[in-house]
Amino acid sequence: MKYKILYVLPEFETNTYLVWDEESMEALLIDPAFPSPLLKKEIKQNNLKLKYVVNTHGHADHIGGNEFVLRNFKVPLCIHPNDAEMLENPRLNLSASFGIEIVSPPPDILLNDGDKLTIGDNNIRIIHTPGHTAGGICLLSKNLLFSGDTLFCESIGRTDLPTGDLEQLKKSIIEKLFILPEETLVLPGHGNTTTIGKEKIENPFVGIIARL
Repeated sequence: MKYKILYVLPEFETNTYLVWDEESMEALLIDPAFPSPLLKKEIKQNNLKLKYVVNTHGHADHIGGNEFVLRNFKVPLCIHPNDAEMLENPRLNLSASFGIEIVSPPPDILLNDGDKLTIGDNNIRIIHTPGHTAGGICLLSKNLLFSGDTLFCESIGRTDLPTGDLEQLKKSIIEKLFILPEETLVLPGHGNTTTIGKEKIENPFVGIIARL
């Protein structure tokens, strides 16, 4: 399986991921942050068959391109039920705080912990990791973990926003992500890639030293 990072909202340094199966060319788009023509261009130029749009959570900097993508590609929109209401509510998705009102289409598929999406022969497992938001999720396919705003390189998602909970976020990471193989590549919603092994040791919030 291949992936590409698309930087369509550089002001927030959001990582939008286009992920696809090389044989079937089926694809999913994770966190379309902004209605950029680049999203359409990358899908069309690579002859990809977009199958899903997935939001790892409902904040504005991860859902801003939903309406644009769904208008151009008739595919289902997926999110955890706990964040579903945020899609259509600018106050809840925090866009109103920035003087704009982002209203996404409603979800077509509600993803719960343990659910699976498929592109080609690849199973993508949903891991519910509340803490940054109540409905935050990660997506796992073999050695790739798309971690949204749950786990970053040497950091974690902020928990001072509505439905955030620091202790719950730590619990999600330690009990659900740190049990994955250490070589698992972590592809976060912002910032650089990392690995589970590195974060288990070096992360200043949830790593070994932080827990001593």
